Amino acid sequence: MTTASDILIETLQSWGVEVIFGMPGDGINGIMEALRKRQDQIRFIQVRHEESAAFMACAYAKYTGKLGVCLATSGPGGLHLLNGLYDAKMDGQPVLAITGHHYHDLINTHSQQDVDLDKVFMDVAIYNTRVMGPAHVEGITNLACRAALQHHGVAHITFPIDFQSQSAPDRSSRRNVLHHSSEVYARSAGLPVQEDLQRAADILNTGKKVAILAGRGALGAKDELEQLAETLGAPIVKALLGKTVVPDRNPYTTGGLGLIGTLPSQEVMEECDTLLMVGTTFPYMEFLPKPGQARAIQIDLEPIHIGLRYPVEVGLVSDSRRTISALLPMLNRKEDRSFLEKAQEKTQKWWELMEERGTRQDQPMKPQVVAWELGKQLSDTAIISADSGTITTWSARYIPVKQGQMYSVSGTMASMACGLTYAIAAQIAYPDRQCVAFVGDGGFSMLMPEFATCVKYQLPIKIIIIKNNTLGQIKWEQMVFLGNPEYGCELQPIDYAAFARACGGVGFTIDDPAQCGDILEQALNTPGPVIVEAIVDPYEPPFPGKISLDQASKLTESLARGEPNREKIALTVLSDKVRELL
Repeated sequence: MTTASDILIETLQSWGVEVIFGMPGDGINGIMEALRKRQDQIRFIQVRHEESAAFMACAYAKYTGKLGVCLATSGPGGLHLLNGLYDAKMDGQPVLAITGHHYHDLINTHSQQDVDLDKVFMDVAIYNTRVMGPAHVEGITNLACRAALQHHGVAHITFPIDFQSQSAPDRSSRRNVLHHSSEVYARSAGLPVQEDLQRAADILNTGKKVAILAGRGALGAKDELEQLAETLGAPIVKALLGKTVVPDRNPYTTGGLGLIGTLPSQEVMEECDTLLMVGTTFPYMEFLPKPGQARAIQIDLEPIHIGLRYPVEVGLVSDSRRTISALLPMLNRKEDRSFLEKAQEKTQKWWELMEERGTRQDQPMKPQVVAWELGKQLSDTAIISADSGTITTWSARYIPVKQGQMYSVSGTMASMACGLTYAIAAQIAYPDRQCVAFVGDGGFSMLMPEFATCVKYQLPIKIIIIKNNTLGQIKWEQMVFLGNPEYGCELQPIDYAAFARACGGVGFTIDDPAQCGDILEQALNTPGPVIVEAIVDPYEPPFPGKISLDQASKLTESLARGEPNREKIALTVLSDKVRELL
């Protein structure tokens, strides 16, 4: 007998779905049976928490460009998906969430786990529906997959448990013709109108100091961006999700922007008279040129993003690579290279500073040392998944990405606990590539049972934990942005190397910078899943590339108001600034 759940899974297969991340539950037993019968065709990855499944689906979409799919039971199981689904929504990733629901004739009767998940998911999902019977499944599944892929967002189907095991119909309602829908995904290949392209070219040709800000929408347009930068004499500044649009040591880039960015990038933004935004909705407006300072053009797939962060004169709604290719013949090569050359000189000095900080032998060990050593040893095709917090700063600045590597993090959502789950999805998608999670102890401990998932499936993921026993980002925000002493941020220490062994994996500990490189090399070459806990200085600040007077004032105020670790923090900050000046 073919069931409604069989129709669901077969339709997903026709859309090219090869893996589903989820956790079994009695609200999805019919779907689980359909997966069991097809376990040689579609892979089910069992997680320890549904939040992980949603993060994995998001990361799978980010790293492959394919549809990510997660599955959870009714009630609490479905609710647990929300954080990872918002990560997908806010970073524009195609994800399908499938949840169970109560028996259809007991919905809204105060029964156990009677939660209307289709109502709960109204904000997160661009397509959101409830299965109304077996004849309903094929059409809505096709529509859900198409919507997620076409609109780069989350689709949701909630499936009452009794419908899941019902026989697939041989007929349907009078107006519902069986097999009326199809699994065809049509892509738009349109270019902006010629008039807008010419207006954009005129602005770029007129500009004396042109800057390019590239984000995740520019991934895959490396060659075109380099040609653009060469033609315009324009530095490429990168939003975090665009870290791999060009390699970090590429001569045209000044690196990242924002609190986790570089000083050269910030100064490019402050000095440019023309800004070209390519595939980015960079959310921190205070780091962009002041309105009126620069004439601006924006390239984005989504019309709603045009002019969202900065007043632009021309919006070009299309694919970044194809739009740049159309623009290039219309641009004049700038003979004055001084703006680019000045940025290149500053960037070289910045990298010298990063190397100095990344090779320090101070004890306690600096977190920058671990990131720098890791960056040197990663394979040329490594996939690096970072977490949110101070760890984002260390990864963004001190792990220079190379051509062929991939990097991601929870971007606009900036959620903790994404690093390990992202790495699992990456390893599932690319079993032959080196996949590394670079995480903080705060983020890792939120979903640390997923290390057992790595062991269960023998995923050779390497997890580097920067262990400072504190919620570092929150601590520094309390001090630097508010002028308050830190409160509620200290963490109870955990022996993560012992935890790794308890789960059946391998664990290493580093606390000496002189041994950091050797231990990382050993860990990276160890078969199977590995945790490396790197015990670091908890008083090392993740200051922005350019510290404002207000930030310095707030830190001073915090220390004066009774910051419990004020003497150690003051000595660390003073030592860092003295070394920088020397």
